[in-house]
Amino acid sequence: MADALKAEGNKAFAAKNFDEAIEKFSKAIEIEPKNHVLYSNRSGAYASLKNFDKALKDANKTTEIKPDWAKGWGRKGAALHGTGDLVGANDAFEEALKLDPANAQAKSGLAAVQRAIESEAAADGAGDGGLGGFGNMFNDPNLIQKLASNPKTSSLLADPSFMAKLQKLKQNPNSIGEEMRDPRFLQVMSVLLGIDMSFGGAGDAAGGESSAGNVRDAEEDVPMPDAQPEDEEALAKKKARDEAEAEKKLGTENYRKRQFEAAIEHYSKAWELHQDITYLTNLSAAQFEKGDYQDAIKTCEKAIEEGREVLADFKIIAKAFGRIGTSHEKLGDLPKAILNYQKSLTEHRTPDILNKLRAAEKAQIRAEKESYVNTEEADRARELGNQKFKEADWPGAVEAYSEMTKRAPDDPRGYSNRAAALIKLMTFPGAVSDCDEAIKKDPNFVRAYLRKAQALFAMKEYNKCIDVCAEASSHDEGGKNAREIEQQSQKALQAQFSGREGETEEQTMERIQRDPDIMAILQDPVMQSILQQAKSDPAALQNHMNSNAKIRSSIMKLVSAG
Repeated sequence: MADALKAEGNKAFAAKNFDEAIEKFSKAIEIEPKNHVLYSNRSGAYASLKNFDKALKDANKTTEIKPDWAKGWGRKGAALHGTGDLVGANDAFEEALKLDPANAQAKSGLAAVQRAIESEAAADGAGDGGLGGFGNMFNDPNLIQKLASNPKTSSLLADPSFMAKLQKLKQNPNSIGEEMRDPRFLQVMSVLLGIDMSFGGAGDAAGGESSAGNVRDAEEDVPMPDAQPEDEEALAKKKARDEAEAEKKLGTENYRKRQFEAAIEHYSKAWELHQDITYLTNLSAAQFEKGDYQDAIKTCEKAIEEGREVLADFKIIAKAFGRIGTSHEKLGDLPKAILNYQKSLTEHRTPDILNKLRAAEKAQIRAEKESYVNTEEADRARELGNQKFKEADWPGAVEAYSEMTKRAPDDPRGYSNRAAALIKLMTFPGAVSDCDEAIKKDPNFVRAYLRKAQALFAMKEYNKCIDVCAEASSHDEGGKNAREIEQQSQKALQAQFSGREGETEEQTMERIQRDPDIMAILQDPVMQSILQQAKSDPAALQNHMNSNAKIRSSIMKLVSAG
């Protein structure tokens, strides 16, 4: 019956129905008046209602019945804290930790009591150097005698570290706040103030310590955290935080509905109620989606500033920098966008920001090139290049034509003219690259083919030179450049023949087999068929060459190869 009532009381306690819980625990106590757990639970319920006097009465009963149970001393510490007896609360929590050093509730309660003692010491000191009379206490000429005569403090006088701290307090009473973290000084103060330091018989129970470890787990009841007394400031902060979370929730709901104006209002209200950096980052997100990029930047900058002060998570700082970068990009300020993307990656590297940085850098390069384009300046650069070329100032010509390619990147003449100057400087690979760029801009620009063939000839790439001449011929509308193309092609053929003069048939075959282009032609089924046909009908070969430029090029390669 008592167990059923206790279970009902625990259920009511979990639901925060503390009056009902007290009623159930009281009925259970009538049935089992020696059950220490019931008194402990009812003490917790009274403490939750801030009725600390009754909570203390039940806690004392708990420690009387079961003095070796750490939780009972924790209940007593919470109740004494509520009544304002901080020294007594400190002692109770210390006794709980003696019985169970790992008791989290006792550790938390002891820390809260010590903070309260420090706060009281600081508050009471307003009229006497910050100590409110405590300073004179440590300058009492009978101080050592009083401490030596009390069994609780006499042993402390043999500790050199304690005596050093005591001497420090005598010389500088203002350091009492710092030394109050040492629980030994709580005992000293209680002795000097005449406060009873007894533990209420807690240590007199026979076999208490020896049996505690064996039965604690079995007797531990359903976890019911002690209700620690809260001051008005703490309650106000908690209320503000709860209200801020409610505003944030409303802001998020409106954000998802794309009602950004309402979302901004709620996130702003949340920040006013409680300063949490996430409220600012959420606010900046809503401002960004609304299109208020400048406001989003200002909010993110504030989030970074506030976050630095409270050592916020670096991921939150990175997100703020990233959103500043995106906002600047929307405003068209790519340099600032790039700078903030880089700052974001310094805080925390994410693929999303890395991709945005790369895209912004490419866009910046493209924008710089586009902003430099000017056809009038391009014409001036081309004229200057032509003049330098006539004066045989090849480096000056290259510089001028390079300026032209920047001012008019789509004009093939700049690349072709620069190729001509590079050929004069015998920079043949560069000339070939410029010709390829010119051909890419205008596939029908025959002059670029001719200059490429000229560069390849100088590099002794005769086969490639002949191929380029064939390409030039296919793009030479009306045959305007046919004579020049043919001359360059014949020149390459003659150079090939002269280089092979005196070559034996075996050497020729070895050379052909080492040439991948020639072997590809010989292994081509179409070319094999044409060459087989030419054996019986030489005129057919000429017909194929006249009708198909590719076949003509392949035949010319075979001829030039020997």
